[in-house]
Amino acid sequence: MQKTDFYSIAHLVVAAIRILAHQNAASPTIDEVCRTISFSMEHGNFICKKLIRMGIIEVVEGAYETRLFIKNHLKIEEIPKGEKDSRLEEDLKKFQNSKKDFTQKIESFQAKQAKKQKDLFAELEKKLKNGPDKK
Repeated sequence: MQKTDFYSIAHLVVAAIRILAHQNAASPTIDEVCRTISFSMEHGNFICKKLIRMGIIEVVEGAYETRLFIKNHLKIEEIPKGEKDSRLEEDLKKFQNSKKDFTQKIESFQAKQAKKQKDLFAELEKKLKNGPDKK
């Protein structure tokens, strides 16, 4: 992914919303926008939430999915041009690292549980081999 400033990313997201709305005759979901502009869902959600707070786009939650609408595209011009949004990258990396840590904890826990279960079965098998009268 080419690193660009938030101003360019905002234009890209709004353009994707417009194109998908035109092609599908319905407002797109965040997933559709992310697939169109090759963003991860985490990155796309982060960008969309920021654009929602700025009043550029709005979200309408339906019974089955969430749709994106352009609210005021002119507010994009209030975003400073050329300014890198390093906070976005930092927050995204923090989230991905915490997700990796959580996954590692789950895998560790599962490995411990599997070992515990294996030991328990080995002990039961040993007791069955020795018979009920031998202790």
